[in-house]
Amino acid sequence: MTKKLRKILYGFQRNEITEFYVYKFLSKISKNKNSKVLRKIAEDEFRHYNILKKYSKKDLHPNYLKIIWHIFVYFILGLTFSLNAMEKAEEKAQKNYLMLKDEIPEIEKIILDEDLHEKELLKLIDEERIKYISSMVLGLNDALVELTGTLAGLTFAFQNSKLVALSGVITGIAASFSMSASEYLSQRSDPNSQNPLKSAIYTGIAYIFTVFLLVMPYILVPNPFFALIFLLVIALVIILFFSYFVSIVQNKSFKGYFSEMFLISFGVMGLSFIIGIIAKMLFNIDIL
Repeated sequence: MTKKLRKILYGFQRNEITEFYVYKFLSKISKNKNSKVLRKIAEDEFRHYNILKKYSKKDLHPNYLKIIWHIFVYFILGLTFSLNAMEKAEEKAQKNYLMLKDEIPEIEKIILDEDLHEKELLKLIDEERIKYISSMVLGLNDALVELTGTLAGLTFAFQNSKLVALSGVITGIAASFSMSASEYLSQRSDPNSQNPLKSAIYTGIAYIFTVFLLVMPYILVPNPFFALIFLLVIALVIILFFSYFVSIVQNKSFKGYFSEMFLISFGVMGLSFIIGIIAKMLFNIDIL
């Protein structure tokens, strides 16, 4: 075996033992069906590790930093995101692993396990926040589109950070209640909806969280136009983060989802800013 292939083998082997410990830990803190699913995946990872160990003749330690990172991601973003992120990272490495097939006959079977068996197991993962992701998307998208547009328009109309912040908070909180109520009524009318109240709560929380992030620059920055620049940056970061989150947990195209959210949010913002300019010119109102 060449030095390059041996390096790939060690990386593959270390990755398997690392994921064994991650899945094992997650199986202990998860409940019901999730625990059984994760325990089975952990057993598969350990079996793969032992197969590779026969060829490397080395007992490797796991990557402890990666273990800590995946556990941290689990507590912040949830089980489904953590598991799908691990699987996507492994998919990228599989091209290198296939280079070992002439040296290790079992390598294709291991990769087949990773591609098919584990993905089938991951489909069994049952996590509440993923069930209500459409409600979270509704709250976040609506807040982004409505508030970025409103704040952009008010920035030019008022040219006063405190007034823009006050108007944004009042508008945002009122709109979050309205959106939550609409989501509740919408889910109540859907016979397939499991829990309309939870859907409404997830929508409201996502909306209010987004509102405060978007209004924050106007609270902290005296100049409203500098605050608007920070608003644009925050909106872009929110869109980037949430697009990545949805692309991982729902296996959607990151570029497609990001482009759609970006064009809608910033398109409405640009239009609202123009409306703010026109309104100021028409009514000729100056706020001191």
